[in-house]
Amino acid sequence: MTGNAPTAIKICGLQTEQVIRDIQSLPITYIGLVFAPSRRQVTAQQAAKLIRAVKESPEPLRPKAAGVFVNPTLELLEQTMEEAQLDVIQLHGQESPAFCTQVQQRFGVDIFKAISFSAASACSASEPVRPAAWQVAEYGNSVSALLLDTHDPVHGGGSGKTFSWEVIPEFYEQAHQAGMKLFIAGGLNPENVSRLLDTYDLDGVDISSGVETDGVKDVNKIKQFVRRVIGL
Repeated sequence: MTGNAPTAIKICGLQTEQVIRDIQSLPITYIGLVFAPSRRQVTAQQAAKLIRAVKESPEPLRPKAAGVFVNPTLELLEQTMEEAQLDVIQLHGQESPAFCTQVQQRFGVDIFKAISFSAASACSASEPVRPAAWQVAEYGNSVSALLLDTHDPVHGGGSGKTFSWEVIPEFYEQAHQAGMKLFIAGGLNPENVSRLLDTYDLDGVDISSGVETDGVKDVNKIKQFVRRVIGL
């Protein structure tokens, strides 16, 4: 339930120009390009080509490009931004509010901060300590959106598993009080996203493995996911 505002849609882990062109008629808000170690990782040079393909989309439907990083240095972000003009920097590690502020001030783009939870059916000893809902306000001065995701012990996110959605209302309230939007990721797919949106207030959804077949982005699944989000 998102009120009158449309739910933002982020398709993460894109790697080919052809898929971007195949989905350019869809109302996708963000495409995610993964710079952190992952099977979906791209280089800054590859990202630049993908962003050029994004800019071929008609203006009303042109998504923004979000780069996903895990505990990057400012120097790495600088090198990446020189090559690939990202609209959003998504920080998916243990980045502090102070670091997020540095990044926002240095690059002047929207900052998304991911907060990871253990999978709903398991608890991982390697899961990093996450801030409590009341602590997210510390990110409000520099972060545009919080993204709740399921922790992956190797790559941080992209686990393909859901977390316990019962925490969403508290984080939604705290995020909005601090002037941030709330996105949900982790284990979403065309089959469960309608239940998520029917049950909880949130501002956006983020999907990667849930629209893949054999580890490759599946355009038909992306279309199906988008239709479910917009209520078709």
